[in-house]
Amino acid sequence: MTFVTPGHAHSSSTLPPVRIRSIKTTPLLGESPKGGWTAEIKPEDSIHAIVAVHTDAGITGYGSAFTDGRLVEAGVKVLEPLFANENALEPERVTEKLHQNTFWMGRGGTLTHTISAIDIALWDILGKVTGMPVGRLLGGTYRRRVQPYCSLLMEEPAQMRDVVAQYRDKGFRAFKIGWGPFGRRNDAKLDEAIVRAAREAAGDENQLLVDAGASDALWPNGLKWAMRTAEMLKDYQIGWFEEALKPDAIDDFCDLRRASPVPIAGGEVLTRRQSFIPWLSRGAFDIVQPDVTKVGGISEQRRIAWMASDFGVKYIGHGWNTALGVAADLQMAAAFPDADLVEFIGGSPYVDGILAEPFVLDTEGYLTIPDAPGLGVELDREKVARYAADASKLFI
Repeated sequence: MTFVTPGHAHSSSTLPPVRIRSIKTTPLLGESPKGGWTAEIKPEDSIHAIVAVHTDAGITGYGSAFTDGRLVEAGVKVLEPLFANENALEPERVTEKLHQNTFWMGRGGTLTHTISAIDIALWDILGKVTGMPVGRLLGGTYRRRVQPYCSLLMEEPAQMRDVVAQYRDKGFRAFKIGWGPFGRRNDAKLDEAIVRAAREAAGDENQLLVDAGASDALWPNGLKWAMRTAEMLKDYQIGWFEEALKPDAIDDFCDLRRASPVPIAGGEVLTRRQSFIPWLSRGAFDIVQPDVTKVGGISEQRRIAWMASDFGVKYIGHGWNTALGVAADLQMAAAFPDADLVEFIGGSPYVDGILAEPFVLDTEGYLTIPDAPGLGVELDREKVARYAADASKLFI
C-alpha cells in the first residue's frame, strides 16, 4: 500500500481502505496525579488509559480515555464485533456506528469513554495516512500555537503562592487553580486568601482561572455560595469560574450565569453531544468544556464546539488527562477560532513523561501546535512502560 507524504495529501475517498486489525489498551499506573477529590486519587489508581488501534497497513493510531483502565479494557471487548475489520480512515462513521449500536448498554458511560479513545486514534491514523495534521483535516488552521493554562490543585495560601510561582518560573503565563480546600471548609476568608495568593504569584499581567470542582462527591454548597464567591472572584480578575455548582443543577447554572460578574464555565462531566443541547440552548455557560477523552472523541467534540458557537458560547476543551489528550486538544485548538487556551496539568508524568519529544513552552508561554501527520506526537515505548506493565502491546 502506498501512502502520501506531508504536503501531498489526497482525499481518503481515493485511498484504499485501511482495516482495523486489533485494538489494544493499557491503564497508566503508578504516578496518577492527585485530583483534589474527597476520595483522593492514589498513585497506583487507574484514571487514564491509552488505546492503540492497529491496522492491516502497519499504521497505528493512539488515543486515551479518562476513566479506569479496567473499564476501557472491558469496553474494547464489548465493541470488538462492531469495529473488527472496519475502515480506519472513516473515524466519524465508525465511531457513530459504535455509539448507535451500544446506546442501550448505557449512553455516556464506559462505552462512550472507550469510544472517545478509539475515535482519537482513528483521527491519528487518518492524518498519518493522508500526511496531514488532524487540525487541518478538521477544516483549517486558525492558529499555529496556543496558550496552555497550567492546571494546579488549590493549596493553603502560602503553599498556593509557592506552587504558582514555581510554574510561572517554568514559563507558564496562564493558570487554573481548583479543588483542594476551596469551598469545602465553609470558610470564605480561606477561599479568598487562596485566590489572593495565586493572583499575587501569577502577577496581574497573567491569566488566572478558578475551578471549584463541584462535581466532587458530596459537594456541600449551592447557588448562594456560588453567587457570593463569584462576586469575590471579580476583584481578582478571574477569567472564568468553573464547576461552581453540582453538575446536574442546570437551573442554578442559568441563574448564576445571568448574575455572575465573571464568566461561568462547565460541562466536563457531560458526554455525547445530545446532553449538551439543554445547557447551551438555555444559556447555562459562558464557556463550555467537553473533555475529548470522555465525551466521544474528536468527532463528538467538534460537533459540540460547532453547536456552542451557534449559541454564542465559547469552546475551551477540558484537558485533565494525558499527553495524547493534550495533543488532541491542540489539534482542536487549531481548527476552531475561539479555542485560544488548552488545559495542561502541572507536573503529571502522564503528560510530561510519555512522549518521545515532550511539549515545550516558547518564550511567551505558548505551545506550538504540531503540524506533523495525525496528532503530531509520538509515544516513547520505554517511557510508557514505566507506567504500563503491558505497554508492548501498544506498539505491535
